[in-house]
Amino acid sequence: MNMLFNLVIVVQVISALAIIGLVLLQHGKGADMGAAFGSGASGSLFGASGSSNFLSKSTAVAAAIFFASTLALAYMGNNRTPGASQDNGVMGRLAAPANGVPANNAGANVPATTTPADVPAPTAGVPAAPTADVPPGPAETVPATVSPAPAAQSTPAAPAAPAPQK
Repeated sequence: MNMLFNLVIVVQVISALAIIGLVLLQHGKGADMGAAFGSGASGSLFGASGSSNFLSKSTAVAAAIFFASTLALAYMGNNRTPGASQDNGVMGRLAAPANGVPANNAGANVPATTTPADVPAPTAGVPAAPTADVPPGPAETVPATVSPAPAAQSTPAAPAAPAPQK
């Protein structure tokens, strides 16, 4: 299954590159100099429909192969079953302990997850009440007797006189 999956991916990449190359090689309908000035392909929107050449037929074949490989990849990717044949990487090869305790006794230093009996159970949705050692808020730290700030002078001071020149 894995080899088929890789083969379909390779086919899809090759068909995608073929489509890109074939589209870039084709000469577009109405791509001559007259089309740039408005005189090209006045009969229909995409030019006259008629026989197609080798490049357009091979582009259609490459597009059909690309579409089929995309559907095959979607089907294979969706129908993977987990089992012994599937490689899960490094973690798939790791043996899980049966009792849930690590095998190397690394869990000996882990604190217990049970709460002591003297601790009351928290009430759902109710925040804890503040204790007595909570510092006071900013409004309570301002002393009651605050002296007002000195009043600003209403008249500006006179500028200093320049020093006399000798």
